[in-house]
Amino acid sequence: MTTLSELTGDYVLDPTRTRIGFVARHAMATRVRGQFEEFEGSAHIDGEDLSKCSARLTIQAKSIQTRNQQRDDQLCGTFLDVDDHPALIFTSTKVQQLADTGFKVTGDLTIRGVTKPVTVDFELTGAENDPRVGFRVGLKGGITINRNDWGVNWNAATRILVSPKVTLELDIAAIRRT
Repeated sequence: MTTLSELTGDYVLDPTRTRIGFVARHAMATRVRGQFEEFEGSAHIDGEDLSKCSARLTIQAKSIQTRNQQRDDQLCGTFLDVDDHPALIFTSTKVQQLADTGFKVTGDLTIRGVTKPVTVDFELTGAENDPRVGFRVGLKGGITINRNDWGVNWNAATRILVSPKVTLELDIAAIRRT
């Protein structure tokens, strides 16, 4: 396995190998899965001093995809209000190492203009030197949030029919800039 010091550098997300998804329970029996298609992100990794690490992720809210256009339109309009709040943004404030490949990344998550602190658990899934694009790292992470904390709701019925708990799934591939 690669050592932390070997990971030091500035990175950008590889959008072709990164997936940013979510899962929400609907009507207590089924799950709705979706993902965002448009996003960009960058990170600085300092393998010698994790206090110098940073990351930023910007997701275009209108790029939400659940394979149901009516639901996607409703999510964009009444839930995420993409006209007034076009992006979901995460900016890290702290990185902690838990194990050889485990990390906690704390930061501020902004949805619908509301910013709240969150901590995302990540696992380093690999690092490789890709001859086509250069050095790449893979990370897998997730967090469960309460969408009501960010005002992501439509009406009283959705408070009952759609669970307030939403799991965000991050499968990240990032390329070190030269």
